Amino acid sequence: MKLLTLYGSSRKNGNSESLTKVLLQELNKEDYHEIYLMDYHIKPIVDKRHSEEGFQPVEDDYEEIARKMLNHQAVLFVTPLYWYGMSGHLKNFIDRWTGSLRSKEYDFKEIMKGKKMYVLIVGGPASPLTGLPLVQQFQLIAQFLQIEFAGYVIGKGVKPKEVLEDEDSILAAKQLGKK
Repeated sequence: MKLLTLYGSSRKNGNSESLTKVLLQELNKEDYHEIYLMDYHIKPIVDKRHSEEGFQPVEDDYEEIARKMLNHQAVLFVTPLYWYGMSGHLKNFIDRWTGSLRSKEYDFKEIMKGKKMYVLIVGGPASPLTGLPLVQQFQLIAQFLQIEFAGYVIGKGVKPKEVLEDEDSILAAKQLGKK
């Protein structure tokens, strides 16, 4: 199974990336591909669902990443827990799916159907509870697109690399990696 890992953090080498690396250690390097959304320019959505002209092409990196995602069987969405939700980088990317759902070039929903979705979230000490609404949001996204929501990890860590001191987070990441 080919896995695409999408990092939504606004910094590298933070807790969400550190915990993801623990998860990915359980896989063969050739079985996954990593993309750091912060390294790409993805403009926010301009909602044209109800306008006569519809969605227009946008000059940014969204389509490149979306097409890579469509060519993988599974996607791991990685995000810090920012204000009880996903990061802005990841939210912009997912918001743009609205335009892809209306693409004349490919059937986004049909191609996404049947893929697997995994989610890894890292937040503060209360994140195993406060991160659950974000897990539910991803579950609803998966349900809408008929993607299999295959699992999630919520880690605890505030300062960089602090999550690596949390044995429960490490164990959960390794278990999901084996899955």
